Amino acid sequence: MERIESFRVDHTRLMPGLYVSRRDGGKEKPVTTFDLRITQPNAEPVMDMPAIHTMEHLGATYLRNCGQKDRVIYFGPMGCRTGFYLVMFDWLESEDVLSLIRDTFRFIRDYEGDIPGASAVECGNYQEQNLNMARYYARKYLSSLEQPRLTYPE
Repeated sequence: MERIESFRVDHTRLMPGLYVSRRDGGKEKPVTTFDLRITQPNAEPVMDMPAIHTMEHLGATYLRNCGQKDRVIYFGPMGCRTGFYLVMFDWLESEDVLSLIRDTFRFIRDYEGDIPGASAVECGNYQEQNLNMARYYARKYLSSLEQPRLTYPE
């Protein structure tokens, strides 16, 4: 089997940032997947699941209510727990969505109140939430986006 593209990235050199992970769909229906890397792989502790879960609920809520909601396909965590994937329609560059990502993580950082979708009716694991840690990771990620890394290391 061929090694998938994300396994070709040297994770020992990867830093927090916003990267184009892949493009699919061709010219007719282009789709871009972004790697929102929040922690440095294999160097920092991974994010805890309750914080990730809260960030997923808040991030998805924000993205599906923002001005670019018609372009958003998916927002969800990486299995390695070092970041998130954002999948959007169109052929996009990191610079094209940097403002949207900053706004999304400001929303998470500043959020107060009940977590959207965090009830037994709406979520299969509604009790596993941690807003304080979600806000911490949002602050951390926003800090890394002050001088953003927008391309994978060579």
